[in-house]
Amino acid sequence: MRILVTNDDGIYSPGLLALAEVATAFGEVRVVAPDVEQSAMGHAITISRPLHYRATPLGGLEAYRVNGTPADCVALGTHHWDRVDLVLSGINLGSNLGNEIWHSGTVAAAKQAALLGIPAIAFSAPINGREPDFEALKPWVGRVLEALLREPKPFLINVNFPAKPKGILWARQSVRLYEGRIVPGTDPMGREHFWFAATPDHEPEEGTDRWAVGHNFIALTPLRLDLTDEARLSQAFQLAASAD
Repeated sequence: MRILVTNDDGIYSPGLLALAEVATAFGEVRVVAPDVEQSAMGHAITISRPLHYRATPLGGLEAYRVNGTPADCVALGTHHWDRVDLVLSGINLGSNLGNEIWHSGTVAAAKQAALLGIPAIAFSAPINGREPDFEALKPWVGRVLEALLREPKPFLINVNFPAKPKGILWARQSVRLYEGRIVPGTDPMGREHFWFAATPDHEPEEGTDRWAVGHNFIALTPLRLDLTDEARLSQAFQLAASAD
């Protein structure tokens, strides 16, 4: 099995190395990751300038860095390596739960693979004032891979770890409204700047990814690329038919 590993935190992220090391037990691994951090890039692709694909030493693994986004890395990685069987993205420094899926570069890399018809899994771990304990998470990464590689293909799965897992749960995406806040401030030169912050307006519902991680379970959330609102589309068809 050929496994392409990428992320959005950059080629030297400890989470990337941990994921790639676990993946070597499941197949032939190649790392293709951004040369600098690309967090919250979403599914951006680079079209206004050329990209570079450079070999990079990384713990004895075959690895390349790209001066582009996570989606760029998957596109270039699959271009340079025929017949990729699986794309893994992460382990992200920070959770990608609920609405965070929309802007996550980690999830976007997995989505890019899915657009190419390749099974893909995005992995994320929380930061609570300190870096995740990746050595402790590595056995759980292996268990998740063993379980998901038995799933029908292709698939697109978003995986979120709690700090100290006690099990694994399938969970739906938590969709909550947020109170967006703009926090003004000044830089050391006295120039005005702004931070964006958001606070959820209610507790996560049982059965969602946020609920699972909050109860120390690893959340496995199956995603799809089709964003069609089926209920609204059906309603529109019904209204059109009644108008006839």
